Amino acid sequence: MTINFGYSVATIIVVALVTGLARAIPYLLFGGKKELPTTVHYLGTVLPASIMIILVIYCLRNIDLTAFPFGLVELFSVAIVIFAQVTRKNTFLSILFGTACYMILIRTVFPI
Repeated sequence: MTINFGYSVATIIVVALVTGLARAIPYLLFGGKKELPTTVHYLGTVLPASIMIILVIYCLRNIDLTAFPFGLVELFSVAIVIFAQVTRKNTFLSILFGTACYMILIRTVFPI
Protein backbone atom coordinates (compact mmCIF):
# COMPACT_ATOMS: atom_id res chain seq x y z
CA MET A 1 0.00 0.00 0.00
CA THR A 2 1.45 3.35 -0.97
CA ILE A 3 0.86 6.53 0.96
CA ASN A 4 -0.29 9.47 -1.12
CA PHE A 5 1.01 12.70 0.46
CA GLY A 6 -1.71 14.89 -1.07
CA TYR A 7 -4.45 12.56 0.18
CA SER A 8 -2.97 12.62 3.69
CA VAL A 9 -2.76 16.41 3.75
CA ALA A 10 -6.32 16.74 2.44
CA THR A 11 -7.55 14.32 5.11
CA ILE A 12 -5.83 16.28 7.87
CA ILE A 13 -7.29 19.56 6.58
CA VAL A 14 -10.82 18.14 6.42
CA VAL A 15 -10.54 16.67 9.92
CA ALA A 16 -9.20 19.99 11.27
CA LEU A 17 -12.03 21.96 9.64
CA VAL A 18 -14.73 19.61 10.92
CA THR A 19 -13.23 19.68 14.44
CA GLY A 20 -13.04 23.48 14.40
CA LEU A 21 -16.61 23.77 13.11
CA ALA A 22 -17.90 21.34 15.74
CA ARG A 23 -16.26 23.41 18.46
CA ALA A 24 -17.49 26.71 17.01
CA ILE A 25 -21.16 25.75 16.57
CA PRO A 26 -22.15 26.25 20.24
CA TYR A 27 -20.60 29.73 20.23
CA LEU A 28 -22.32 30.59 16.96
CA LEU A 29 -25.70 29.39 18.19
CA PHE A 30 -25.58 30.49 21.83
CA GLY A 31 -22.83 33.11 21.93
CA GLY A 32 -23.22 36.75 22.70
CA LYS A 33 -25.86 38.06 25.03
CA LYS A 34 -28.56 35.60 24.01
CA GLU A 35 -30.07 33.62 26.85
CA LEU A 36 -29.69 29.85 26.76
CA PRO A 37 -32.83 27.85 26.03
CA THR A 38 -34.20 26.07 29.09
CA THR A 39 -33.52 22.67 27.51
CA VAL A 40 -29.83 23.45 27.01
CA HIS A 41 -29.55 24.81 30.56
CA TYR A 42 -31.25 21.69 31.94
CA LEU A 43 -28.93 19.38 29.96
CA GLY A 44 -25.93 21.34 31.23
CA THR A 45 -26.93 20.63 34.81
CA VAL A 46 -27.99 16.99 34.38
CA LEU A 47 -25.58 15.49 31.83
CA PRO A 48 -22.27 15.64 33.76
CA ALA A 49 -23.58 13.46 36.59
CA SER A 50 -25.37 11.16 34.14
CA ILE A 51 -22.23 10.65 32.09
CA MET A 52 -20.20 9.84 35.21
CA ILE A 53 -22.79 7.29 36.33
CA ILE A 54 -22.73 5.64 32.91
CA LEU A 55 -18.91 5.50 32.98
CA VAL A 56 -18.90 3.90 36.45
CA ILE A 57 -21.45 1.29 35.38
CA TYR A 58 -19.44 0.61 32.20
CA CYS A 59 -16.25 0.12 34.21
CA LEU A 60 -17.87 -2.19 36.75
CA ARG A 61 -20.00 -4.24 34.34
CA ASN A 62 -17.63 -7.21 34.10
CA ILE A 63 -17.12 -7.86 37.80
CA ASP A 64 -17.47 -11.55 38.57
CA LEU A 65 -18.89 -11.81 42.08
CA THR A 66 -18.75 -15.61 42.01
CA ALA A 67 -14.98 -16.03 41.50
CA PHE A 68 -11.93 -14.83 43.39
CA PRO A 69 -11.31 -11.91 44.16
CA PHE A 70 -15.10 -11.34 44.08
CA GLY A 71 -14.84 -7.77 42.80
CA LEU A 72 -12.88 -6.59 45.84
CA VAL A 73 -10.28 -4.79 43.74
CA GLU A 74 -12.84 -2.75 41.83
CA LEU A 75 -15.00 -2.01 44.85
CA PHE A 76 -12.01 -0.97 46.97
CA SER A 77 -10.78 1.29 44.17
CA VAL A 78 -14.23 2.88 43.83
CA ALA A 79 -14.26 3.44 47.60
CA ILE A 80 -10.85 5.16 47.36
CA VAL A 81 -12.14 7.41 44.57
CA ILE A 82 -15.25 8.34 46.57
CA PHE A 83 -13.21 9.00 49.70
CA ALA A 84 -10.66 11.12 47.83
CA GLN A 85 -13.39 13.10 46.09
CA VAL A 86 -15.31 13.76 49.32
CA THR A 87 -12.24 14.75 51.32
CA ARG A 88 -10.11 16.58 48.71
CA LYS A 89 -12.76 17.65 46.17
CA ASN A 90 -10.15 17.30 43.43
CA THR A 91 -11.17 15.20 40.44
CA PHE A 92 -7.60 14.73 39.22
CA LEU A 93 -6.45 13.34 42.57
CA SER A 94 -9.49 11.08 42.81
CA ILE A 95 -8.80 9.58 39.40
CA LEU A 96 -5.09 9.26 40.18
CA PHE A 97 -5.65 7.56 43.56
CA GLY A 98 -8.31 5.20 42.19
CA THR A 99 -6.23 4.18 39.19
CA ALA A 100 -3.08 3.72 41.28
CA CYS A 101 -4.99 1.67 43.86
CA TYR A 102 -6.49 -0.55 41.16
CA MET A 103 -3.19 -1.11 39.35
CA ILE A 104 -1.29 -1.88 42.55
CA LEU A 105 -3.95 -4.30 43.79
CA ILE A 106 -4.22 -6.27 40.54
CA ARG A 107 -0.44 -6.55 40.24
CA THR A 108 0.47 -7.38 43.83
CA VAL A 109 -2.35 -8.37 46.17
CA PHE A 110 -4.79 -10.03 43.74
CA PRO A 111 -2.82 -11.07 40.65
CA ILE A 112 -5.21 -12.50 38.09
